[in-house]
Amino acid sequence: MTALVLLWQLFSTFVIIGLFSYGGGYVMIPLIQREIVVHHAWLTPGQFMDIIGVAEVTPGPVSINSATFVGYKVAGVAGSLAATLGVILPSLVAIMTLAYFAVQFAGSAEMAGLFYNIRPVVVVLIFTAAIVVGRTAIVDLKSLLVAVAVLALLQTKKISPILILLGAGLLGIVIY
Repeated sequence: MTALVLLWQLFSTFVIIGLFSYGGGYVMIPLIQREIVVHHAWLTPGQFMDIIGVAEVTPGPVSINSATFVGYKVAGVAGSLAATLGVILPSLVAIMTLAYFAVQFAGSAEMAGLFYNIRPVVVVLIFTAAIVVGRTAIVDLKSLLVAVAVLALLQTKKISPILILLGAGLLGIVIY
């Protein structure tokens, strides 16, 4: 396969991911995983989880970070550019189009109904992403206990997720 074909595949794959992932980066994770790990076999499940982990802790949206890291892993800097452009292009076009119509139909019952009915779908997609990531990330009793402890902290205390990520990373160094 030539480099140009690989770049086109990265771009077109991430355009599809961007087109069908309403709701943000966490919603994209199952689709990215299926396309990158299962369909194209560009990465192993472990490599994919590492990329998601890095995408989580780096500044910026997880979807763009994931695309950038996957593209780089598969085809270097050019792959990063192709994948990143691919994942943002559908959102850019959609936002520009929606902005136009939102201004035209602001306050209409149809627009309110549209967004009202999309919300539960986004919740289910995020939950699905959590299951997909959880199956790979929770590999033993220690990782399960860390996950439960983090969930408990997030639900009961007002601790910054950034501090929790840093703490979990340090704990991982100590435990593993």
